Amino acid sequence: MFRLFGHPQVSVLNGGFRNWVKEGHPVEGTYTRPEPARFTATTKHRSSWVKSFEDITKNITAQEFQVVDVRPYGRFRGKEPEPREGVKPGHIPGSKCMPFFSFVDNDGMMLSPEELKKFFEMSKVDLNKPICGSCGSGVTACHLVLAAHLCGAPEEASVYDGSWYEWFTKAPPEHVVSEAGSKL
Repeated sequence: MFRLFGHPQVSVLNGGFRNWVKEGHPVEGTYTRPEPARFTATTKHRSSWVKSFEDITKNITAQEFQVVDVRPYGRFRGKEPEPREGVKPGHIPGSKCMPFFSFVDNDGMMLSPEELKKFFEMSKVDLNKPICGSCGSGVTACHLVLAAHLCGAPEEASVYDGSWYEWFTKAPPEHVVSEAGSKL
């Protein structure tokens, strides 16, 4: 997301703060006031990194990119409830499921590029073709974009900003799918 808005240098703390402490890196208990800086966000030249409801609808027939949902299998298949009231579980027609928690090990560390590539392959997601991540609301899908980036996938990895919440509330009933392809 930071790169989308024009931050060229972005890093992710692998394993989070817990792993940082576990590895013995220094931490402080005092508050540090950052230096004020001016930054102007822009999506110029990167608008293709975000897909809209209309892009996803068109893609059902055009198949220009792969839609990959990172919610848990149960929600994707329509067998476990969604956390948002009034939203039923299911998925976008033709999408595939790669739960975001499968990109990390038990300690919260990202899997190696080799392990990630195996997961993409097992999930029948081709890293040489454009990928669009989806989730519940458009944030967790960034895990997919990061994983694809770590595997050396082209810059065409994108995120469906509205994700399942928007899809469920806007799509026609025939495009809201649950287990075994049945319509909700």
